[in-house]
Amino acid sequence: MNFNTHSALRGKHALLSPSSYHWINYNEQKLTARYYSAAQAARGVALHEYAQTAIKLGIKQPRSSKTLYAYINDAINYKMKPEQSLYYSDNCFGTADAISFRNGKLRIHDLKTGISKTSEHQLEIYAALFCLEYGVSPFEIDIELRIYQNNDVSVFVADPEEILTIMNTIIDFDRHVEYLKENDLDY
Repeated sequence: MNFNTHSALRGKHALLSPSSYHWINYNEQKLTARYYSAAQAARGVALHEYAQTAIKLGIKQPRSSKTLYAYINDAINYKMKPEQSLYYSDNCFGTADAISFRNGKLRIHDLKTGISKTSEHQLEIYAALFCLEYGVSPFEIDIELRIYQNNDVSVFVADPEEILTIMNTIIDFDRHVEYLKENDLDY
């Protein structure tokens, strides 16, 4: 049997995918909600790509309280790098939406395009990853974290103790995952 290759589908995910099979039990209302949720996620990806390009090129947006515009303009004003990967190990890494470190101040900004409640914990983990990757003590720098969502900006000043706790958790959990990998433990 010569199977069709469908090369255009590589890297794509179907809304009605066999691997996320719960949809077979949906009614039309639940399917509609899932459709709009997936469309919102795709829109969020496109908005992040647009923001990354605008920041890289230094293209300021109109003055506005709109989330996207404020995020882009602040990132340009603070000379931030968009979509920066932060790496501790193959078990723990992530990509900060926008980051800068200058004059002893770490800034990390996160653009949220959905409506779900957010938390600064994601940004605290990015700060911990930054400190681990670059050998910086959270007690020797200032850390400002911002979440841009729903035409609002939430600003958090990170607690160095909390960042250190997260750093230690990353180290401990990474060791444990490596132990599990090395010992190929069945569960």
